[in-house]
Amino acid sequence: MKKIKGIIVVFILVFTISTMLQDCGEKVFTAVSGKRGPIKVAAFLYDFNDDLISAIRKNLEDIQKENNNKVEYVFYDSKSDESIQNQNIDKVLNEGTDLILLNLVNRNNAQAIINKIKDTNIPVLLFNREPTTPVPMQSYNRSLFIGTDPKQAGTLQGKMLIDAWNSSKEFIDKNKNNKMEYVMLQGERDNIEAIERTRYSVSTIEGAGINTQRLAIEVCNWREDLAYEAIKKLLSIHGNEIEVIIANDDTMAIGAIKALQEFGYNKGDKTKTVLVVGVDITPMAKELIEKGDMLGSVSQNPREYAEALYNCGLNLVNKRNPIYGTRYQLDETGVAVRIPQIEYMYKNIFS
Repeated sequence: MKKIKGIIVVFILVFTISTMLQDCGEKVFTAVSGKRGPIKVAAFLYDFNDDLISAIRKNLEDIQKENNNKVEYVFYDSKSDESIQNQNIDKVLNEGTDLILLNLVNRNNAQAIINKIKDTNIPVLLFNREPTTPVPMQSYNRSLFIGTDPKQAGTLQGKMLIDAWNSSKEFIDKNKNNKMEYVMLQGERDNIEAIERTRYSVSTIEGAGINTQRLAIEVCNWREDLAYEAIKKLLSIHGNEIEVIIANDDTMAIGAIKALQEFGYNKGDKTKTVLVVGVDITPMAKELIEKGDMLGSVSQNPREYAEALYNCGLNLVNKRNPIYGTRYQLDETGVAVRIPQIEYMYKNIFS
């Protein structure tokens, strides 16, 4: 009889432990309340008005709804202001949270922020706006960067322009000098994503044997209004010389198209069409591509971003390898996950 009772006790213990372990994969004892409940996540966003960041936020909210009582996001708008972001981070570190998502305003300040977070032992996922070096993440073993490969975006932009040139050169090469004359709209002067997209879009074109000539490069800080003003100014200077506009993102591409259309370009006349490419495939850019006002764009899938932040975040909170049980891999730095950009939307305007 004692033996049977012992077996029953062991069975109950095994069942109880198994249940607890199963729960542990979904919920944790939160740092905020000390009780089992949803993981509290403080998400510091660069700017709510940024198209991609806004879409990532929306997808994180969707994931929260889909995973009831597992995660709870609180979003902080930094309004592109480093001081606002720093104040919000200090406030949250003082109050406590289980996980931090950090979309940096000042990428050069990453180490100082990581040091503050490290002192609290709160895990942190940096995303989208990459620090200038991987050192900040390497200095804290509960941190990770999630982003895309900026070379891919630039390469895909270049391929779209190569296809268009090879099939419709007679419309694009307006002065018949056998050169693709372009304007570059760069996101930021010292941003890795912007620099690499700029470099690889052009090097891909030139690697295909096409001669290029840069008429201007304008740093527009990912803003539609600055891109609009820049292209208006350049149209007044260069006029019909501009054959291509390469924008580091769709927001600036849209600003460029608005300026072009004010000057009578990109309204259906093949002889008055300037090729414009961007990155993100935002809803507005998609509409412009479908209408034939814009050549194409490269996907930065906000759902992919959100899923990576959710899954890697759960792992960090539960003190596991951040890529445990996911389809992601760490890059050569050992502290970053790269979301592939393999999709793009493209329409031959001249067909």
